[in-house]
Amino acid sequence: MTINLALTTLLTGAVILGQGAPAKDSTGGLKESLAENQAKLRAYSWVETTQVTLKGEVKKQEQKQCYYGADGKVQKTAVAGAPAAQPKEATGGKRGGGKLKERVVENKVDEMKDYMEKVVALVHEYVPPDAQKIGAAESAGNLSKSGATLNVKNYLKPGDLVAIGFDPAAKLLTSYTVQAYVEKPKEDDVKLAVTFGKLEDGTSYPQQIVLDVTAKKMQVKVTNSGYKKTGS
Repeated sequence: MTINLALTTLLTGAVILGQGAPAKDSTGGLKESLAENQAKLRAYSWVETTQVTLKGEVKKQEQKQCYYGADGKVQKTAVAGAPAAQPKEATGGKRGGGKLKERVVENKVDEMKDYMEKVVALVHEYVPPDAQKIGAAESAGNLSKSGATLNVKNYLKPGDLVAIGFDPAAKLLTSYTVQAYVEKPKEDDVKLAVTFGKLEDGTSYPQQIVLDVTAKKMQVKVTNSGYKKTGS
C-alpha cells in the first residue's frame, strides 16, 4: 500500500507539473514579432489605394487616409480629389425590355457592388496577419512547417490556408499568401499575395496586396504608401 501510494503521488505530481509547464511556441517567435511590429505601425498614418477590376475593367478606385484610433482600430477618411473609376453606362437595344430590363440591370449592378464590397472586406480580414488568430490555430493543432514557411489551416474560415514565410533572425515576414473563398468553397475561391515594404525604423508593412477571384474574373489590388509618423 505504501509503495502504491508513493507511486500514485509521484505520477500525480508529474501530471500537475506537465499541466503547469508553458506551451512550446511552434511559430519560431512569429507571434511575438507580429505583435511588436503591429505596435510600431500604430505610430504611423498612410494612404491606402484600392482598385477593383472585373474582366480587366476598372470598376472601383478610391484612396483613403488611414491611421490607428485610440481603440486600436484603423480609421479611414476618403482623400479629396482622388481619381475614381467611371462605370460604363448600360446599353441596350431599341426594342423591348423597357423599365423591366432596366430594373434587372440595376439589380445585377447592385448585387455586383455588394459582392465587390465583400471581396474588399476580405482583404482586410487577412491582412495584416493577426497574432491571436495564429495562436488560436496553434492551440487547435492547425500549424505545420515546410522549411521556413509556416502553414496555418482554418485561420479565418473553415478550409482556408495561410502560408507565412518568416525570417526569425531578422524578425521579418518574407512572404504571405492565402488560399480561401468569399462565400462558397470551389465556387468563388480566392488567392491572395502580399508584397512587404520596410520603413526607415525597420517596421514592416504590407506594401501591396493582390487578391484574385478567378471564377468571377475579379481582382482587388490594395497599395499602401506615404507612411508618416502620426503628428509629424
